[in-house]
Amino acid sequence: MTVRRPRPFPSGLTLRRMTLRRQIATAVAAISVLVAVAVGLLVHQAMIRQHVDQARSSALTALNSALTDYGRGLSNPVAARDDPALPTRLHDLAAGGREGTVLATDQQGESMWAAAPVQGGVLSVRVDFTQDRRAIADLDRIILLTVVAAVFTTVLAGVLVADRISRRLRTAATAARGIAAGGTDTRIGELVDGKDEVADLAAAVDLMSRTLHRRLEDEQRFTADVAHELRTPLTGLVTAAELLPPGRPTQLVQNRVQALRALVEDLLEVSRLDADVESPDLSAVPLERAVRRTVTLTGLDVQIGITSDQEVRTDLRRLDRILGNLLLNAHRHGVGPVELHVDGRRITVRDHGPGYPDDLLDHGPQRFRTDAPERGRGHGLGLTIATGHTRVIGATLTFANHPAGGALATLTLPPD
Repeated sequence: MTVRRPRPFPSGLTLRRMTLRRQIATAVAAISVLVAVAVGLLVHQAMIRQHVDQARSSALTALNSALTDYGRGLSNPVAARDDPALPTRLHDLAAGGREGTVLATDQQGESMWAAAPVQGGVLSVRVDFTQDRRAIADLDRIILLTVVAAVFTTVLAGVLVADRISRRLRTAATAARGIAAGGTDTRIGELVDGKDEVADLAAAVDLMSRTLHRRLEDEQRFTADVAHELRTPLTGLVTAAELLPPGRPTQLVQNRVQALRALVEDLLEVSRLDADVESPDLSAVPLERAVRRTVTLTGLDVQIGITSDQEVRTDLRRLDRILGNLLLNAHRHGVGPVELHVDGRRITVRDHGPGYPDDLLDHGPQRFRTDAPERGRGHGLGLTIATGHTRVIGATLTFANHPAGGALATLTLPPD
């Protein structure tokens, strides 16, 4: 027989899911309540002790006066001998020859009793404790109101402080997400004031952003410089290849030269897109006609499906470039048939191959990175260029793997 052990309850789960503001407010509230209750109890006990001591002192003073009068043979209006209302334990104590006091409650209310032995009996006095009890009750109400007011004020102050810290952290987090999305020129320090740990965190993120921005600029500059430097000798190489005598070796050289030329042109296009200097040339076109035009220009075998056509305002040249690269990538790295489907402003391109690699799905297309050998060879520039042109025309391009198999790219054009 297999016995399952019960899973331990994740005690820290609730705390981890709470926001920082709630955690601080909860901690301040709990500490405030504990401190206020502790102080209130101490004051309450101290006041009870004080009133009881005062009542005991009054009762003993009255008892001493009564004993003096009793010794002189005088009567005392506050004293009584063998009073039947005297608490039994105090009566027994005095009958045994000892003097004592006790706080007791009977039909007449709460009283402080004092008793002492006298010849032939017990002499006792009674001091009313009702007023003292009322004073203690009034003090308890004052303590309760003070505790509530103190806790409310402390919690409110804690919430305000926590809200300020949380707001600054949210501002820093929003700016950090903007940096992660590509806005490496964003600075958090100018949004987060103060000279505390949050400001130190903002300064550290700003330093990271500046360093990242500088490295990205260096990378973009290097790509552009390499492409420009290769373009001139490549032009001469293309011209020289065309002058070679016909033959199989010449054809191989010309093919490699053309591939190198296409790579350099792609690098130049990537550098222009990275510089964010491109602007779209918008015009209104029916989407079905534009898609069929693109497929015709590629010359690839593509199955086109139309659910609903719609006129869109976009840059037709850039749309051709985006869809052309997606279709070429599907044919080069996937398995047929390649399907292109139009549904309003949404265009999907799907192949039936092994799908996109996990790195592309997690981080998006990256130049010169093809981590999936099963999807063929390439420089990783086609999808990078498609993403760049998508950004220029204000559209969105997402990559996923179809549940039934194959890579699935979805282009959603913006509304007019």
